[in-house]
Parts: sequence; structure tokens; C-alpha cells
Amino acid sequence: MARLFDEHIIRSVKSLNGTWKFKTDPDDIGISACWYQGFSDGISLTVPSVWNTEQGLLTYSGAAWYQKEFYTAGGCLRFVFEAVMTEGTVWLDGQCLGKHYGGFTGFSFIVPKVSAGKHTLTVRVDNRFDEKSIPQAKVDWYHYGGITRDVSVEQLCGISILSYRMEYTLQESLSEANVSFRITFYNASSSDLSTSYKISLGENHPILCQPITLRSGETLTVQTPEVPVNDIRLWETENPVLYPLEITTDSDDLLDRVGFRKIEIRDQKILLNGKPIELRGVNRHEDHPDWGFAFPQKLMKKDLDLAFDLGCNTVRGSHYPNAKAFLDMLDERGMLFWSEIPIWGCGFSETTLTDPDVIARGLTMHREMVEQYYNHPSVIIWGMHNEILTNTESALPMSQCYYQFLKENGGNRIVTYASHKPMDDICFAYCDMISINMYYGWYYGTKDSWDQFAEQFRHRRKALGYENKPVVVSEFGAAALYGNHTFDNVPWSEEYQADLIRHCIELFQRDPMFQGCYVWQFCDIRTAAEMGLNRARGFNNKGILNEYRKPKAAYFAVRDAFRHAAKPSKE
Repeated sequence: MARLFDEHIIRSVKSLNGTWKFKTDPDDIGISACWYQGFSDGISLTVPSVWNTEQGLLTYSGAAWYQKEFYTAGGCLRFVFEAVMTEGTVWLDGQCLGKHYGGFTGFSFIVPKVSAGKHTLTVRVDNRFDEKSIPQAKVDWYHYGGITRDVSVEQLCGISILSYRMEYTLQESLSEANVSFRITFYNASSSDLSTSYKISLGENHPILCQPITLRSGETLTVQTPEVPVNDIRLWETENPVLYPLEITTDSDDLLDRVGFRKIEIRDQKILLNGKPIELRGVNRHEDHPDWGFAFPQKLMKKDLDLAFDLGCNTVRGSHYPNAKAFLDMLDERGMLFWSEIPIWGCGFSETTLTDPDVIARGLTMHREMVEQYYNHPSVIIWGMHNEILTNTESALPMSQCYYQFLKENGGNRIVTYASHKPMDDICFAYCDMISINMYYGWYYGTKDSWDQFAEQFRHRRKALGYENKPVVVSEFGAAALYGNHTFDNVPWSEEYQADLIRHCIELFQRDPMFQGCYVWQFCDIRTAAEMGLNRARGFNNKGILNEYRKPKAAYFAVRDAFRHAAKPSKE
């Protein structure tokens, strides 16, 4: 199940998870051989999953085909894919429904007038790279392939609700809000229809009831008038109040959970509901050696339990949108989230960064991320990109484009990007918060270099006129091999990693320029050979946990710093 709760009661929804027929296509002959009309050979593979965890397919990159037979009562069907890595093309009974690019956001296809009985769904998945790929081939994580999140088929009846966005403005008291909705409807009937739609925030908060008329097959997006909502209980990290949202017509429904909160920046501080908050976080990849990107909810809960045990109040979803179920967990437990798209800079040349097709593809990814994650109160940060060449003019058009889009369409969020060129970055105009990735004590310098850097960047920020922009260290850390202990505090030992991270956090906590940090990284992850780095074990070993969530010494150093160390005043 994609969410932690049912999104529909009236609408019939059938999961297509489970056993699919699967075959690789290394010679790329599947389309010319008409495999979309059905294929008889292949192996059984569970969906969702990644194919790289199958024996003999660890390093397979290319096209692969999935096939599933299912039964339906027929009618107007909507096929929903939560994620396909990276490009998916879908056929129903040999007829192409369409394709989608981007491995971390969902997509769907509506097919009217499907006959009752048995049908065949076929999906061609391709995870290869080219010069316009996002991400590029050079990434510091493993680029798995497969149908990695849930698949379902929905039966649409009458005027159906495809999506919604709740927009609100909190009054100064923070106990009242003006609320409006942007809702997309679809008429699944063969005739024109008129009905009314109703919106409520639980039994005690009916919002409105409005008439609507749609032609057969018409899709219509409606912006509702603003409605006052009183006696609001805020969504906060210590008390994350969620309201049950219901949008209904006489033939359909859409259920969700929403929260009211205000995030803002004032005088270089980050404020949540008017109160300063210091970000204490980890960078987390949604990866596991047994599951890859097809992350089970049980492991999501375990990761979140560990983040709370650390004393975190925020997680960065590096470097892509995470599963909706994980965002649901963050919403209900009060953990803040930084969501970004997979533009990971080391693979992007100046030529690629300025390619209009690449910029447009990234903009589409931002649009999908915003549309699909907009209503999660836990999302307080949109990340534009990570470690691109922001010290060159080639980064300006992309940064300006994405910043403008996210400010205009992203709602009440902080917009930022992670810079690894802070001393000569020329794009800081296009962020609300300056986010810095630096690895003093690991790739360069020593742990004491951090103190010198902090003073140097303080002067640069002032010279640029950005003194009121808060600074967050979005990545820092060192690698350690799990179980490698020494008395000499040398690199690759657990002691060295713990000592460096402890030193950094203590510096960030006492320096008023820094308003938080995100440790790199939560756990060790498998990484790609295309990086050109000889990573020990084939993993990025900077996790404070190993890949199976066993703690290193750094875990306890972070926990001590985040939970128990007295936080000096930053006034």
C-alpha cells in the first residue's frame, strides 16, 4: 500500500503488486519483437522490487520487461504506478498507454471503456543513462532498475477526484486560517454529469459544498473560494496535529491527512510556527542491500525510530523524493523533511547544465514532486539540486528557473540547494537558506579546518549582503568501516569518524551563523562503479550505521550531541 491509510472508501482499488513475469532485454529487441503484445518466457519477479537483487543481475543496466495478467469488472480504469526506475512505457493488451521519465515520482494512465474479464498489463523499464539523463551516470549511489514502488488499478465512476492541493494562510494568531483547494476532477461516465462535491476536515470541520458539471471524458481543475477555519491546532514537531480531509462526490472520494503550520526565515533564523528551531538531521538514502530502492514500510519505521533515537528533528531525502508512506510517517510523528530531485552535480558538466532539455526535464521533476508531496506538512524544504557547478555561470539559468518555480508553486517552504563551492558560489541569490556540503577532515584539511572555514565564510556572506540568510551544513562527515576500531584515531576507523563528527556538531551548535546540520550520512549505501572512486566494499561507508542498521561509534556521538549536549544561546 502506497500510503499508511486508505485514500478511497467509495472508489474500488485493486493492488497489482505481487508476482509479475520478467525478462531482461540486453539487445533491446523487445519493441521490434512486439513483446508488448505478450511474452511467454521469463522468470517470476515480485513487484515492487529492484532487479539488481536477483541472482546474476546485480550490475544489469538496460531495458527489461514486466507482464501481469489481472481480472477486472471493467469500466473506466486508472493504472497507477508509484515509481518506475527510470523510464517506464506501459501497454494494456498491446495498446500503448504512454510513458514516464523519472524514477522517484508516480504517474498514472486513464483508460475508459475497458471490458470485463482478463487483461494483460506490460511495462518496459529502462534505467540507462544518456547525456540528458537525470541523474547522470556518475552518482554516488547505486542506480537500481525496476518497478520499485506500488502498482494499482482503480475503477473510476462518475465525476471522480484525481488530485487536490490545500492552500491556506494562517492569521497572525496562528489559530485561524483562510483555506482554499485546487481540485482536479474527471468525468469517467459516457454522458455529461452534474453533481456536488463536498470538502471537510473531519466531522467538526465541514468546509464547503459546491456544484460541478463536466462533459463526458472531461478533466477540469477547480479553484475553490477561500473559507475561514477557526480554532486550528497547529502541526508541530512535539505535537503534530493532523486533520482527516475528505473530498467526496456522489460516486467517488479522496481521503488524506493534512496539517497547519508556518515555516519562515527571519533575521537569519528558521522559525516554525513563530518559534526558532535548530535543524538536527541526517541525510538518508532510501536504500538497503536486500531491497534496493523498493523499501518496505517496516524498514521505513525502523529508520525513523533510529532518527528519533538520535535526537533528530529533520531528515534530508538525499537525493530524490522518498516514498509517500515514509512522508506519512514523518507527518504523524512530527519529523521535518527536506525533499529534492536527483540532480547530483558531479556528473553534470557545464554543457549539460545549460542544456534546455535537461533544464526542462528537471523542471518537470520539480513539478511532479511539488504536485505529489505538496500536502505533507512535514515537508519544509524543497531542494533544487546538489553540488552542481554553482561557481560558474552555467549554473545560473537552472538555479534561477527552479527557484522561481518553487517560490511560485511550492507553497510555504524554504527553497535551497546544497553547495560544495561556498567560497566562490555565485548562485546564492537563488535560495532562502544557504546550505553547505564540506568534508574537512576527510577529503581535505583536518577537523580544525572547520573553524577557519566558518570564519572565512562569515566574512564572505557579509560581503555578499546575505547576512540574514541562515546557514545550514547540509553534508559533513567521514567514512568508517563497521567494526574497524583502533587506539590511534586514524581514518577509516570508527573512532576517527566519531571524533570528527562530534567536533563538527559542537562547532555548529556554538556558532550563531549555523542554524543546523545534516550528518552525512544515516547508513552505508551501495554505490556505483561509474563514480570512478575505489569505494571500500563497493559502498559509501560514511554512514553512522552500516547498511544493515548496525551502529558505529559515530551513532552514539551524534546521539549525545543532538540529545544531551547543552545548546549554547545563539542570541
